[in-house]
Amino acid sequence: MGRISLWKENHGNDYKFFDNRIREMFTAGGVGIWIHKLLGVKTTNTSTDATQPTYLNQSEKNIQDLLFLENRDRKYEPDIYKLRGHYTLTDNDFNLSQFGMFLNNDTLFITFHINDMIERIGRKLIAGDVLEMPNMRDYWPLDETMPASLKKFYVVSEILRAAEGYSQTWWPHLYRVKVVPMVDGQEFKDILDQAAVDSDGNETGNSLRDIMSPYLKNLQISEAIVEQAELEVPKSGYDTSKYFILPVDANGTSLQNAISANGSILNSNVITPTSTLKSYLSGDVVAPNGFPVRSLTRFPENPVTGEYVLRTDMFPNVLYRWSGVRWGIVNQVSRGPLTGNVNQTQTGTFVNNPATTTLSSGKVVPQKQALSKILSPKSDY
Repeated sequence: MGRISLWKENHGNDYKFFDNRIREMFTAGGVGIWIHKLLGVKTTNTSTDATQPTYLNQSEKNIQDLLFLENRDRKYEPDIYKLRGHYTLTDNDFNLSQFGMFLNNDTLFITFHINDMIERIGRKLIAGDVLEMPNMRDYWPLDETMPASLKKFYVVSEILRAAEGYSQTWWPHLYRVKVVPMVDGQEFKDILDQAAVDSDGNETGNSLRDIMSPYLKNLQISEAIVEQAELEVPKSGYDTSKYFILPVDANGTSLQNAISANGSILNSNVITPTSTLKSYLSGDVVAPNGFPVRSLTRFPENPVTGEYVLRTDMFPNVLYRWSGVRWGIVNQVSRGPLTGNVNQTQTGTFVNNPATTTLSSGKVVPQKQALSKILSPKSDY
């Protein structure tokens, strides 16, 4: 009589017996889950960049960007596969033990039957596959005008053999999949562009993105924040127009006590301040102490001593003062709107740099370039 052993080099009949009983448990008690199968990346790339190769075949093993190891333009199969899975239901509690407010338990761990998975979708689940949870649909949204129920999508991030999925034969029967909520991103364009249907299965004329994505609301919030920021901080840098160096005579007497009622400089004995206090991005179109400024594209022929002229034909604009002998620079106008790219801040001159550089060969290249264009791989030979 041979030895009794549940372990077999091949699966054997014992394995099949356990596997069929476990499959029945998922068939009878598992939840239906719809699988949006990842086919790979779209093969429409026309770039000559070596880090973004063009693939002749469609495969989930292809990598779109070899530099950042990203698959941004993913292609999903339009047909939906149905699997039975099991996961533990938990409440999404707010965690107030740290700074701010965090939502716990937003990550699910779903268990699938291995052979059932392979038979239905042709392979095991991989990172990037999208799972649609029909049991999590919201049929009663707060917005009564919503044309369809709100669906719930999760994205597979990891997949491992479940420890509890090993039977007495020491062969695995279950896969444990870690999934996170899907967001409106470039990767899931194929899914979010699908037509939304109502409870009767009729198309509503909207896409899933129109109904599910918070993009428009986030854009509205962002625009409102920028609008309020422009009101509270209209310009970059510091406003130093109220601070200036007081001009005095040899006896220390102020020379700024003969200003006319309307603020104009009519008395040549009035000596205006020559400059304000210097600080980062403090140059403005306003003269020190609020003296009037004339905006011109050339200097006047008969200037008055102490007169200010803003040359608008220069970029950046320059504020000059006539000392009686020459036009001296008071400051260069560096203060500007924070949201535009015309100011002299790092945002306007570096982040949103529109300038170009002409090489000795005559080739014109933009000064702002992506790292993926600069750090391209080169052969050692």
